Amino acid sequence: MKRLKLSLALLLGIGVYNGNAQTKLTLKETLEYALANNNKLAQTKMEEDLGRLKVEEVRAQALPQINANANLTDNIKKPVFVLPGDALGQPGKVLTVESGTTWNTAITGDISQQIYNQSVFTGLKAAKAGEEYYRIQTVQSEENVIYQVSGMYYNLLVSQERMTVLQSNIDKLAKLIQTTQTQFENGLAKKIDLDRIKVNLVNYKTQKFQLENQLRTQTNLLKSTMGMPLETQIELPVIAMSELETKTSGNIDFGNFDIAGRTEFKLLKKQEELQQFQRKAYIAEYYPSLSVSGSYSYNGMSDKFDVYKSGSTAFWYDMANISLKLRIPIFDGYARRSKVRQSEVTLRQIGRMQDDTKLQLSAAYENAKLSLTNNLNTIKSQKENVQLANEVYNTTQSNYNAGLANLTDLLNAETSLTEAQNSYNQALLEYKIAELELIKSNGNLKTLLN
Repeated sequence: MKRLKLSLALLLGIGVYNGNAQTKLTLKETLEYALANNNKLAQTKMEEDLGRLKVEEVRAQALPQINANANLTDNIKKPVFVLPGDALGQPGKVLTVESGTTWNTAITGDISQQIYNQSVFTGLKAAKAGEEYYRIQTVQSEENVIYQVSGMYYNLLVSQERMTVLQSNIDKLAKLIQTTQTQFENGLAKKIDLDRIKVNLVNYKTQKFQLENQLRTQTNLLKSTMGMPLETQIELPVIAMSELETKTSGNIDFGNFDIAGRTEFKLLKKQEELQQFQRKAYIAEYYPSLSVSGSYSYNGMSDKFDVYKSGSTAFWYDMANISLKLRIPIFDGYARRSKVRQSEVTLRQIGRMQDDTKLQLSAAYENAKLSLTNNLNTIKSQKENVQLANEVYNTTQSNYNAGLANLTDLLNAETSLTEAQNSYNQALLEYKIAELELIKSNGNLKTLLN
């Protein structure tokens, strides 16, 4: 219900129901929607619910077990006793005497309770640890969604910026065509120069068409991961790109790397705990178990079908018993010993997995730091390169308009500016991806929701 309310709030607040409306989503809003609607995450949360129900199932084994039964029997052919005739004054004969009554009924209730069963008690602790395991698994799924959606969001953001750069170049060439067309008509430019500009314009328009398809693909992938209907029209805020630039202008904060705080490592530790409980459960099978049970029944007998009628000829009597059961395991062909040894091998495997995970997570953290530092340096140099390329283009354009530079110089300057702008945008994207890796390495992915 809580997830449903969040989804409705997001949908109503940003106008998702309007198929023609452009929905502008910040990263925080995108992540909130994804956490509320991602299908794989919803499945993981259902597994967490199953974990809680399994705890209740195991707990039931330690509670009293109460049952009630009722039966009605029609003895169509009653059993007989065979007696020698001598005993009844008929020597030499064999006599048969019917036993019991035609109709028998019984209403029975029984109860049993474990007094001491180490396997059950260990199972209770394991079930509780299992519930915690499913909870951590849900946290990991949430982090995976945040990581995936954030990466897609940044990719889409940079692709949109590439489209802006491309459209700006198309507009520049369109104006240049108009200028060159006028010059050509006045005999100040050659037709081949005009044709070259037109060819470049067609190339840019082709790139725009390809980029539009790429944008649609990236957008659909993002919406699919978010759990959002594909027909919903979304748009990323333009200001987000400037926020990326502002972010990279400050000092790098590498945070505090804590392997114990990583969800992947927590899951392995919980697996180890569960396997330890499993080993204890196998060992508990060596221990005796003690239980108590009781039963009470009320029985009726009659030769007529009137056992439940008032004033019947039925004979009623009750019975009750209570028993104490002690079970002592003696020898099972070493099956329990084999189970214990298997669990010990599994524990050693989990230990190796923990060592390997420590190495991988530590390496990922160090690589994220290196990548972040390198990308920050790249951004600074690429930003200076964009400024320089822009100055060269503006100067060359002025010279071209004044007849002091040829078309080749202008087109080369324009191509260099485009490449510099795209390289700068790509550097920003790689910086954000590296930053995302660092946030993940520090176990702080959920801070992106703040």
